[in-house]
Amino acid sequence: MKIIVIGGTGLIGSNVVLNLRRDGHEAVAASPDTGVNTLTGDGLAEVLEGAAVVVDVTNSPSFEDGAVMEFFETSTRNILAAAASAEVGHVVALSVVGCDRLPDSGYLRAKTMQEKLISSSALPYSIVHATQFFEFITRIADDATEGSTVRLPSVLFQPIAATDVAAAVSRVALGSPVNGITEVAGPELFRFDEIVRRALSALGDPRVVVNDPHARYYGTELTERSLTPSDGAILGTIHYEDWLAHSKAKTG
Repeated sequence: MKIIVIGGTGLIGSNVVLNLRRDGHEAVAASPDTGVNTLTGDGLAEVLEGAAVVVDVTNSPSFEDGAVMEFFETSTRNILAAAASAEVGHVVALSVVGCDRLPDSGYLRAKTMQEKLISSSALPYSIVHATQFFEFITRIADDATEGSTVRLPSVLFQPIAATDVAAAVSRVALGSPVNGITEVAGPELFRFDEIVRRALSALGDPRVVVNDPHARYYGTELTERSLTPSDGAILGTIHYEDWLAHSKAKTG
C-alpha cells in the first residue's frame, strides 16, 4: 500500500515512515526537503498520485498566533484538495490532546481549526490526539523561563515518547478510517512542574522550577486536566525514566 507521510522527515514522520516500510508498505516521506511544499501546494499532486493514505504530521515553523493559523489553514486546505483529486481513501492527521479545551492558545486554536477542516471534508479520516512528547520537555522549560526560574502550573501531565506516538499513527494509518479521534498518551501521570524539575535535574541544569498556577502554556492558563486524555486513551509502553536513561546514554 502506498502511504504518503507529509512531514515525513521530522521527529514523528521519520519514525512513521520506518514503521510502515518495515511492515512492507510503500511509505513516502514528503516535505520541502523532498520537493513537497504544503503551503504553496508544490509537489502535492505528484506525490499523492496512486496513494491509498496520506498522513499529515507537519508542524508550523512559527508558533506566533497569526503565522500558525495561516500555516495550518493553508497547508490543510491544500492537502485535502490534493487528496480529493487523487481519490485518497484515508486522511490521517496528528493533533494535540485538549486542543479544543484551550481556545486562548493561538497554536491550539489553529490545531482545532485544522481538525474542523478535515472532519468537514468529504474524505474518510482519522485524527490522532497525542499528549506532549518527552522530547519537548526541555523546550517547554525554555519557553517558561524567566531569568533562572521556570514557572509552570502543577497540573496533571501525561507525556509520551515520540516513538510511541509514531507507532500509534502508523497503526491508525493501516486501519480503517474512524472518522473521529483516537487519543494516545504516556503510561504515567505526573505533575507538570514535577516532571520538568526532574528533567532539568537529570541534565544538571541549575534552573529552579516553581509552581505558578497562572503560568501560561502556549498562551493559555491550564486547569487540572487540560492536558490529560480521556479514560479510553491508548497508552504508550515507554516510561519516562527509561526514556531519560536511554537519552542520557546516547548523548553521554
